[in-house]
Amino acid sequence: MPEKSLRLLTVHAHPDDEASKGASTVARYHTEGVRSVLVCCTGGEAGDILNPELQSPEIEENLPQVRAQELTVSAEIIGYDRVAMLGYRDSGMPESEHNANPDAFMNAPFDEAVEKLVALIREEKPHVIITYPDERKGYNHPDHLMVHDISLPAFEAAGKADKYPNAGEPWQPLKLYETVWARARMEGLHKKFLELGLESPYDESWFKRRSQDHRITTRIDISDWWDIRGKALRAHATQVDPNSPFWFGLPDEHARTVHPFDDYVLVRSLVGEIQEGIFEDDLFKDIRA
Repeated sequence: MPEKSLRLLTVHAHPDDEASKGASTVARYHTEGVRSVLVCCTGGEAGDILNPELQSPEIEENLPQVRAQELTVSAEIIGYDRVAMLGYRDSGMPESEHNANPDAFMNAPFDEAVEKLVALIREEKPHVIITYPDERKGYNHPDHLMVHDISLPAFEAAGKADKYPNAGEPWQPLKLYETVWARARMEGLHKKFLELGLESPYDESWFKRRSQDHRITTRIDISDWWDIRGKALRAHATQVDPNSPFWFGLPDEHARTVHPFDDYVLVRSLVGEIQEGIFEDDLFKDIRA
């Protein structure tokens, strides 16, 4: 299949998630001519302003609009061809007051949310979809859990004519991936901070989280697109402190060498098979002609 006809769709919970997870992967495929579409499930209405320089009543009052503008800039930096909003409200962190809002993503009727995603899949006809892993034992944000929960049913239903008949003509994606942060990546960054005599933002709590490394099937080399993630993150100026030691504390010339890969888990494939002990290096493996 010619590269110009390949299509990729990513599903994210909030504005800024597309920058922190897989941004360089999308940028790489964009340069190859792959059509890339971002589905953002919420508007990030419950987010806090994490950049001290932007904490003002005016921005707080208009945060949804500000975050929408930030998303537009970030998506352009990454190279998305389209941003499609699923239309739900940010649910906020677990046990926050935002959880009770009836418009929150976590409160959406399940079939309704799946059908909305199915409609976008059928409209865009992606060959590959990227979503989130089940983080109930990790970063259990309600919206991230919903992204995970609706993605596989949508993947399965999109190609079936008897499922959601009002959501467009059936289209069957070929591969579904989950994006993960490798433990090896965190360990490498932590070690590099210490080697340089810098205080590492990775405390013990990070390494108590469940490792996903044993699940990783696919490792995309993003060496030439490494800086895209940082540029996209900075576009979300209200959400990312430019002085954050976590995001920007390690000098670029060192950070880019530690783990120049984005890592994924192939959870559903209708083409080819994973060879044990060998990482895929292409999301479109077995799809390209």
